[in-house]
Amino acid sequence: MPANTESAHRPPVIVLVRPQLGENIGKAARAMLNFGLTELRLVAPRDGWPNPDAGPSAAGADIVIEQAQVFATTAEAVADCSHVYATTVRRRNDTKPVVSPEEAAAEIHAAAGRSALLFGAERSGLDIQDVSLARKILTVPINPEFSSLNLAQAVILCAYEWSKFETLEQPTVTDQLPPAPQEDLEGLIAHFEQMLEPKDYFFPESRAEMTRRNLRNVLTGAGWNHLEVRTMRGVLTTLARRPR
Repeated sequence: MPANTESAHRPPVIVLVRPQLGENIGKAARAMLNFGLTELRLVAPRDGWPNPDAGPSAAGADIVIEQAQVFATTAEAVADCSHVYATTVRRRNDTKPVVSPEEAAAEIHAAAGRSALLFGAERSGLDIQDVSLARKILTVPINPEFSSLNLAQAVILCAYEWSKFETLEQPTVTDQLPPAPQEDLEGLIAHFEQMLEPKDYFFPESRAEMTRRNLRNVLTGAGWNHLEVRTMRGVLTTLARRPR
């Protein structure tokens, strides 16, 4: 599991979800190091890891390739991140805010806690479950008649925008706690579902998936810190007790 840290103004983590070709992973690593990003996380790479095709394509970005971490699921890859952005060229049918790479870069530089940028597989992009883990959707204005970006292009767009803020100094956030990491929110969501299930909240079955997704969107969009998450779980535990 990635180390848990809450320091401000740290470079974002680049997460490639189910990447298909080692060559594309290498090109993405090269794009990262061009603009000062070194932390690469891979979720279930199709051809396994390490991949011999990644090194030559990285063109010298060996530090990124050598330190890349592999995770079985997207949730595990972003468990220590307080700010998760799902990159996609199209608007998903949900209520998440949408930002540009420049807006996301500014937020990441000003934010406390780790940040992660999610990039989907070359052919299919991120699926609904991956996007549901994110706090915001990151997209770019693009030709609607030809909206396909390759993996390295998408990474370099975001890395470049982040690098433009790198020389700016940001004040340390001391008057408020950073948002809770993803694993804390997952615990809160599971707690809600555990209490709501016996009450038939997810009935009828045909709408259960959408209802769960809407609940997740509400809970992940609040920006609670870890103390607020703990308070909410305490409230739920108290409500579940039988009256004396």
